[in-house]
Amino acid sequence: MSRLGDLIRTERIRQKLTPRQVAKKTGVSESYLMAVEAGTRIIADDQARRILKAIGLKQQNEAEFTLDDIAATVDLVQVQPRMAAAAKKPERKEAELVASSTEEAVAGSVWLDALQGVLRRVPVMNAVMKPVSYKLVPLENGRIEGANPDKVFFYLAPDDSMRGFRIHRGDIVLTVPANSPVDGAVMLLTYNEHRYLRKIKIRDDRNVTLQSYDRQYEEETVPISEVGFISRCVQVTFELQ
Repeated sequence: MSRLGDLIRTERIRQKLTPRQVAKKTGVSESYLMAVEAGTRIIADDQARRILKAIGLKQQNEAEFTLDDIAATVDLVQVQPRMAAAAKKPERKEAELVASSTEEAVAGSVWLDALQGVLRRVPVMNAVMKPVSYKLVPLENGRIEGANPDKVFFYLAPDDSMRGFRIHRGDIVLTVPANSPVDGAVMLLTYNEHRYLRKIKIRDDRNVTLQSYDRQYEEETVPISEVGFISRCVQVTFELQ
């Protein structure tokens, strides 16, 4: 099966349109459309986009997810129950379908709904905690790395102070909330009114060692009470130049 073909068929059913109606609206033959939906014909992304727009894709939906994101990520098993429910409804005449599609406003689209259930748009924050971009992250049981998706963010490493721990300037670090020290973890924290990425070593109930490694290894043992722990780093990615 073709993912884009599945998406077209899914949205067509969502919009209560017949293959003949969609073919007429988009200027393709009904046999071609049905072959695309069945996955026996390959469809170019730009043509798929034109068809999807013609049958209900809203521009604001594309602002958050592209067809490339959808085709690469969505498992349409997520929306099969909706398709099955639509298929069980009594068939109506073409004229009734046209009237229905005019009267019933469709908010969003079925594949966008599915994406919002399996993906989250996570901000990439700079050194002053301002979003500079976003990345799509898969959800697992509604969470990211076990954390509330609304509390997760990427942090753009501002320098090379952690390159000995394989985090270089410009790398993007996925972080999850953590307001207390985690032994052996790289954490984002505040200390002396500055924000740092540091590896943590718990010394005792009152003290932790903050480890960094640029040109040489450095560490500083400080009272836990003087450190503000923001989040724990769970993943790092880098951009190929």
